[in-house]
Amino acid sequence: MGRRGAGTTLLRRLSLLLLLSLGGTHGCASVAVGSPVVPLGSAVTASCTVRSQLCGGLDRGRVRISWLLDGEPLAGRQRGGPGGAEVSHVTVPHFNRSQARLWCLLEWNGTRQRVGVAEIQAGYPPAKPSNLSCMLNLSDYGLTCQWERAADSLPTAVALQCATSRAQREPAGQAVTGCTPRAGGRRCTVPRRLLQLYRQMDFWVSARNALGTAESERLRIDPMDVAKLDPPTLQSIGSVPQQPDCVSVAWEAAPSSRHMELQCELRYSSAEDPAWALVPGIGSQAGPTQHCGFLCGTRYRFQMRCRRPSPGGYWSEWSAGRDFTTREKAPTARLDAWWSTRPVGAGRRVEVQLRWKAPPQREANGRLLGYRVALSPRRRGWDPPAVCDTADTQCNFSAPAGTGRVYLSAYNAAGESPATEVVLLERTGRPLAGLRAVPGGERSLWVHWEVPPAPAAGYVLEWYPTSAEPAGCSACWQRERDGGTTRALIRDGIEPFQQYSVLVYPLYKDAVGVPACTAAYSQQKAPSHAPKLHLKSISKSHAELCWDSIPVGMRNGFITNYTIFWANSTADVSSAVVNSSLSSFVIWGLKPSTLYKVHIMASTVAGSTNGTSLTLVTMVLDDIEIQFLFLTLGLVFVLLILLMICFQKNGRVKKQFWPSVPDPANSSLGKWVPAELQQEPLQIPGAREPGLATISTVTVLERGAGKQPWGKDPMAETTSGFPDLPKTYVQQDGPDTPSGSRDMSETSQGCYRNGGEPVQYAHVVGDGYKGQQHVPSRLYLRSSSTQPLLFDGTPSPTPYENLWFHGVAPERLYGQGGKGDKGFPEEPLINFPLLQGLKIGGAEELYDFQRF
Repeated sequence: MGRRGAGTTLLRRLSLLLLLSLGGTHGCASVAVGSPVVPLGSAVTASCTVRSQLCGGLDRGRVRISWLLDGEPLAGRQRGGPGGAEVSHVTVPHFNRSQARLWCLLEWNGTRQRVGVAEIQAGYPPAKPSNLSCMLNLSDYGLTCQWERAADSLPTAVALQCATSRAQREPAGQAVTGCTPRAGGRRCTVPRRLLQLYRQMDFWVSARNALGTAESERLRIDPMDVAKLDPPTLQSIGSVPQQPDCVSVAWEAAPSSRHMELQCELRYSSAEDPAWALVPGIGSQAGPTQHCGFLCGTRYRFQMRCRRPSPGGYWSEWSAGRDFTTREKAPTARLDAWWSTRPVGAGRRVEVQLRWKAPPQREANGRLLGYRVALSPRRRGWDPPAVCDTADTQCNFSAPAGTGRVYLSAYNAAGESPATEVVLLERTGRPLAGLRAVPGGERSLWVHWEVPPAPAAGYVLEWYPTSAEPAGCSACWQRERDGGTTRALIRDGIEPFQQYSVLVYPLYKDAVGVPACTAAYSQQKAPSHAPKLHLKSISKSHAELCWDSIPVGMRNGFITNYTIFWANSTADVSSAVVNSSLSSFVIWGLKPSTLYKVHIMASTVAGSTNGTSLTLVTMVLDDIEIQFLFLTLGLVFVLLILLMICFQKNGRVKKQFWPSVPDPANSSLGKWVPAELQQEPLQIPGAREPGLATISTVTVLERGAGKQPWGKDPMAETTSGFPDLPKTYVQQDGPDTPSGSRDMSETSQGCYRNGGEPVQYAHVVGDGYKGQQHVPSRLYLRSSSTQPLLFDGTPSPTPYENLWFHGVAPERLYGQGGKGDKGFPEEPLINFPLLQGLKIGGAEELYDFQRF
């Protein structure tokens, strides 16, 4: 269905276009509007007439007419017209568009077709031109006029009209178009052929568009009165004799204006005063003219211009400049001076620093060559010697003590000025009660003070950069001659961001007051840099910081405060504001053994500047805690020493901690020698090179079979007697005795009793040391004597028992077999008391003898 409807609509449109193309649209429809150009916002009416008989194929159905205004549909009123025509009327109540198209559309069988259009414009009537002015150019005698006019909303035709008039009150003649400006232009030139020179003419501007016409006010002038002349020429400038402040200027009019009546003026300026000074009223007669009031010895620049003497005439351009320097004469200035004194040479002389202001040019009367200072005035025919002759504005000299006056004069090439008497008054007067200075601008300061108790004749203000020497600036002072004033403006030598010290001296009739001083800035900004932090002391909970003050030249303003920032590794930032008068600060509440970063910020009223960062680590203990710890350790050390001394001196206490253990080397047994060796000489190794004795062979003999184990109490077996023990416990084979010479059966059948027969205990062979001769082997015997081994009163010891064998099974102590079955203790024989400390060698012959 949708496709069928779209195809039907397209078919209808094609049919309508075919009918209109075959029948033609010329004369078929026409659109008429009330006015194609209307005032903006007014109503617009239009009508569309369709003649069906002229539109082929449209007579078979009713025709419907509709409207579009730039694509916007409008409702019209359709009715039948004469001759079978259909007429539709439409009205736009408020046409607010500058330009639009109104379309007439024809509808037939549901299809619309545009059959007519009308162009409509809207705007305003032309604005009235104003400020008409004209100027005659003498090069071609063309009159150029210009005017002002508002922008056009509709196409507008503009023209400059002109007409002649024979008399002032006569009506203007026939108007002619003088000239037409370019599109959008506001000036044009009337040619010479349309002008009547030296006669009055009327000029006006007319503007015309579809909505109306506007004309400017009429300008009635003589074209020659508005002529712009060529500039005159300055021929020469010279001085007037006997009048150094007067000059004579010779000039000549331009060739194109020599026959005219002229009105001229002169202007001049100097380097000291760059503003132009005007000399009016110079007549039309060319030639020299004199003018006075110029400064002597000053270089001037002169220029001149002329015009017609009519009120509306135009001045010519200024002529080319010409320079001239007036004549000099002796200075007439009374110099303004200021001084400071200090005694030297044990008070016999005084050093004077004299400063003065350079006189203005009107008093200098030329270029000054220098200044002279004398201690006495100049008299007729006699010039006193000068203590100072300089081209500067200050002088330091020495004078006798008590000098109260000096004389200052200036001179140039024409002469010397009268001497100015400078009275050196004592600075003992009363000072000002109050003084303050505030900015007066970027390069000036206002100084305010209170009136002193005594009436003052004037004041002297002195200033200098705080970071410089007070006497470094010779011009940094000024005098206020009004004793009733309470403020002054300082302009000379003031720079922004620089601190100045300002002093004010009250001047009394016979003394100079003690100065009052203050500091000021004309303009402030953030400091150039912040101070550098230093760590003064630190503990586990606080840190003391210090810093140097910022140099005055780097402050750029008054320091209002310092701000200290500190932060640990966890970014816990804290801050504190410190008064600008302080130079140290203590940070409290720090954590022990923690790293902190600290920096300082210096602030003025105009900004702040951060300093570099300082890294610090707090301590684990405070100084007091460290001192207490060292004191405690010292006390403990002293107590230990005292205890050691006490133990060393007191044997009873010593034995409680270190029991006395017998030393076999120092016992009587250590000094005992067997009977067989009493006849042998005892060879002792040299004291310088002690020999090291080694045991070559240690042999352990078995207990006889069926013998009772050791360790039982022999007194408990009275019926059977003592147990049979091996006769030989340790055997050392000597070099002369064969290893198999001894009868093992005898050894096994022998008994160990506490009798008088000696028994071999041990045989130790010592080798020579470092090439020494062989030392005979030593034989240690176990005595069967009833004599005590130690030299004490104790009875004879019981049969020897090795305590190691106690508690050990017999089968582990003795072998169970014949001759070849041997039993040895599991513990090494090195534990035997008298064998300790001996180096045992030949362990490989001890069967399963264990070594350390």
